[in-house]
Amino acid sequence: MKYAGRRLLHGAGLLVAVSVLSFLLAQVAPGDFYSQWRGDPRISTATVAALRAQSGMARPLPVRYGAWMAGILRGDFGYSLAYRSPVAPLLKERIVATLLLTGCATLFAWLIAIPLGIWSATRTGMWGDRLSTAATSLLLAIPDLVLAIALLLLAVQTGWFPTGGKESRGYSRMGPVQQLRDLAWHMALPVAVLVLGLAPVLVRHVRAAMLETLDAPFALSARAQGIPRRRLLFRHLLPAALNPLVSLCGVSLGTLLSASLLVEVAMGWPGLGPLFLEAVMARDFAVVLAVVMLSAVFLVLGNLAADLVLYRIDPRIRTVDG
Repeated sequence: MKYAGRRLLHGAGLLVAVSVLSFLLAQVAPGDFYSQWRGDPRISTATVAALRAQSGMARPLPVRYGAWMAGILRGDFGYSLAYRSPVAPLLKERIVATLLLTGCATLFAWLIAIPLGIWSATRTGMWGDRLSTAATSLLLAIPDLVLAIALLLLAVQTGWFPTGGKESRGYSRMGPVQQLRDLAWHMALPVAVLVLGLAPVLVRHVRAAMLETLDAPFALSARAQGIPRRRLLFRHLLPAALNPLVSLCGVSLGTLLSASLLVEVAMGWPGLGPLFLEAVMARDFAVVLAVVMLSAVFLVLGNLAADLVLYRIDPRIRTVDG
């Protein structure tokens, strides 16, 4: 509890820092939601000033930040001027779709990276390892946006996959199995883009962690005792290499959430990404700040979960902490 409390305090401090920085950047950005009305001859300058004052934009910066933070602590992310709605219901509609997408992509990326990274580490210098290294290098060099466009072109040319949306027409009239199949059909391309972007990084980290473990004295001793290769890899070496991988797992969830925003926009997935882009274009800073803070929260929660798992599985951390 002592360790978890300290990590929670660190996470809370990080969130406060992110909130201050993001709020300041939003305020110094040129223009606001009402700036587009200033060139309209039908709307007077006095009307625009009155609307800005009514929405609280004319108050001093510290007062606005304090009111915004107080609202967040109550679960109130403010009011969207573009959508004319509270921000919280807008986020609730989109966050489930984004978490579903990123959760599936994270799961599949790790399911690919762990066996492939172990296989590559056990074949260092051989053609399989070289082929794996070349493939991951190529994927790392390709931006996620290019991958998304390429897969969209494939979907358009072949008709094998839908090019946007989360469900087909008549989804509500389908049975549970058909609904699950339809959802998976719509998720296939966005998840594939995220997996192709994340898996190469994970493969390289798994390979590096396993290579370091393979050269450890206990591994050499275990091989000398005749422990079977499969048992040695998965019962002894992989648990010993978990520390950096657990830390990476916590970070990957937060970074993948940020990457998914761009992929959602490119592939028409109805998550936070399109909402965030529309809010930026409309200068609807209440929505922009809410999405930024949610991304920061998920990053902190991912790191906190990874720290707690490491504390549980690694007695060295408990010794240092004690």
